[in-house]
Amino acid sequence: MRSTPGAAAVRTRSTIGTRRRREPEEKRVTDLTANGTTRRLPAHGVSFGEALRVWLRVAALSFGGPAGQIAVMHRIIVDEKKWIGESRFLHALSYCMLLPGPEAQQLAIYIQVPIVAALFFGLKAAVLAIVLFAVYRVGSRALKSGAMIAVAALAFVAIFFSHVPFPLIVLAAGVIGFVGARAGSAAFVVGGGHGPSGAAAAGESRLGEDLPEHARPTIGRALRVSAVWLVLWLGPVIAILATLGLGHTFSEIGLFFSKMAVVTFGGAYAVLAYMAQQAVEHYGWLRPGEMLDGLGMAETTPGPLIMVVQFVGFMAAYRDPGSLPPLLAGTLGGLLATWTTFVPCWLWIGLGAPFIERLRDNKPLSGALAGITAAVVGVILNLAIWFALHTIFRETAPLRWHGVGFDMPILASVNPWAFILSLAAIVAIFRFKAGTIQTLAACSAAGILLYLVGLATP
Repeated sequence: MRSTPGAAAVRTRSTIGTRRRREPEEKRVTDLTANGTTRRLPAHGVSFGEALRVWLRVAALSFGGPAGQIAVMHRIIVDEKKWIGESRFLHALSYCMLLPGPEAQQLAIYIQVPIVAALFFGLKAAVLAIVLFAVYRVGSRALKSGAMIAVAALAFVAIFFSHVPFPLIVLAAGVIGFVGARAGSAAFVVGGGHGPSGAAAAGESRLGEDLPEHARPTIGRALRVSAVWLVLWLGPVIAILATLGLGHTFSEIGLFFSKMAVVTFGGAYAVLAYMAQQAVEHYGWLRPGEMLDGLGMAETTPGPLIMVVQFVGFMAAYRDPGSLPPLLAGTLGGLLATWTTFVPCWLWIGLGAPFIERLRDNKPLSGALAGITAAVVGVILNLAIWFALHTIFRETAPLRWHGVGFDMPILASVNPWAFILSLAAIVAIFRFKAGTIQTLAACSAAGILLYLVGLATP
């Protein structure tokens, strides 16, 4: 049937009307280029170039381990750029705290010479202050009710005095938050702060609160993500086991760090105590002092604290190289530890994040994540105290009574210069708001100076 001009006009008007109605829906964002033309930006209005610049800046400023990195990300992504709102950031943080394994990666190689030991002597004092301040910032943002403070305190007591395994602490905190939220309690809510909240906060963030089309969860997408990342993660481990056998150092590294990526929850701080215990006491890859030096290096380079896994893998293979040159074996061991620790992160995020985003308005689930976040704050405080004990005191003695105990510092073994440097760094950061880089540089220089004049022996 031939169409009439009138019908065509009606269709044209209808099409134009449809396009106009869809315009706001699709959030058609354009940007003015240097030559005066316009270019199409993604629906969220953040170009790839801008995202690359911002994330490079986050990486360059991420000193002080994961707590410091989280604080930097919050300041830049939420406060400055307003890409996402406070509640969405803390929801994502809660999920990442729940995931097994750490948050990122970077190379760290250790060289044991006296001047470097003196450098680390000063660095560890600065790192102690940085970690304490980062814990304070994370805790002040996450612990917004008496119930969440109580969960954090119970988690600290459980892990510091009773040595309760961290997975059990996570499970208990999640159950408490889930039950509390299901009962209608408003105590288990992550977020808050002094800025705008709710719809106002969502409206101020460039990404809004809606899940983009490409990130919406489907079973097919989940299967594809699982297939790709499981092969990339476990393929090298299986090949090493088949070639070298279970008793080889490379096999032990691959299996241990793969297991750590699965069973350790709560981010880098929560896993460090477990990794230190296994690497020092069970496998004998490191001496206790070397583990602290590795942590000092990890804290003082950009990126997350858990990059210390490459240091551990390097030292393990360097000391038992087999038929390979020690330096080559150490390099391969560090790369293997990095691979088996961090590749699973892509699996957990790619597989779980879309579903978790869909469930952000699920109050019981949000309550469980809030409880876990509170517990992780207590666990991080435990690590900060452990770090302080081994930075300021040369020796500790275990005290045990009816299954409860802790490591008591031996007062006679106090390192006075370590205490003075740590106290000065704490005052500089908390009282005078000294920057991370300035504090690290000042304490490093002080450590080297004290060594050169003979006042301190690292």
